[in-house]
Amino acid sequence: MTMSAIPVNELRLRFGEAAQENVLLAPYTSARIGGPADILVMVKSANELMDVMTVLWEHESPYYLLGGGSNVLISDKGIRGVAVLNRAKDVRFEAGNPPSVWCEAGVIFSNLANRCASKGLSGLEWAATVPGTIGGAVYGNAGAFGGDMAQNLIWADVWTVNGLERFSVDQMGYGYRTSLLKRGEMKAIVLSAVLRLKNSTKEDVSVKIEQFSERRKAAQPPGASMGSMFKNPVGDHAGRLIEAAGLKGTRIGNAEISTLHGNFFINHGETRASDVRELIDLTRNTVKQKFGVELELEVELVGDW
Repeated sequence: MTMSAIPVNELRLRFGEAAQENVLLAPYTSARIGGPADILVMVKSANELMDVMTVLWEHESPYYLLGGGSNVLISDKGIRGVAVLNRAKDVRFEAGNPPSVWCEAGVIFSNLANRCASKGLSGLEWAATVPGTIGGAVYGNAGAFGGDMAQNLIWADVWTVNGLERFSVDQMGYGYRTSLLKRGEMKAIVLSAVLRLKNSTKEDVSVKIEQFSERRKAAQPPGASMGSMFKNPVGDHAGRLIEAAGLKGTRIGNAEISTLHGNFFINHGETRASDVRELIDLTRNTVKQKFGVELELEVELVGDW
């Protein structure tokens, strides 16, 4: 692929300074790891997101959509093509039975959960400690503490090559940390979603969020990471297997398997993606050799490897 495959001039014309060349992506990821994108375009509304995707699809340009930057490991070489940074963050609460909230895909999920609490609305307490955006959560069926998007989603508006489509939760093809979008079964990006809530009180919702936050702090390490590195195998936990394999605390470069939770890989500063990748391979091979279990990545590997 050459830069001629990227509609640089058209993106500059439409988006001005929101379209920049050769931008380092590490600051836009939760792990603070990753090389440059040929072009970075920041969008601030669903309409802008539709516009930029239409241009990219028309030119068949390679792209990657970046929200909160969690659950992703971007290579040191970065992303060839266009990184689209979604900062569309409109939110509307809808009274009803049950109540609901409409939100654009760039909304930070944990922030939304806390806004619901401030209004005495229940149902998203599990999301108060989940990193990333609504778009990423819809795309990957994010979940925690027994909750997930499959339980809360009513419908999502997605932008496809054929235009705007509305998908009900049943049409999303949800499974454990996956969907038809994540599996690549169709070419589409999430614009917005409506989530089901329940009427409660500020006090009750806040207490639940605090309990989940304390559990998260006790079990998961602080510091820059991608979130859970591997999916939990059926009937087991990736963290338990990694700990049983004696890998906690293993370090390559400035990347370390957390001593608190084996399924978290920590960036101790200026970590290279290649070091994390080496640590991933070491972990998968060791767990496979010792327990015969193939660990499946929850984190997406993005860019040139």
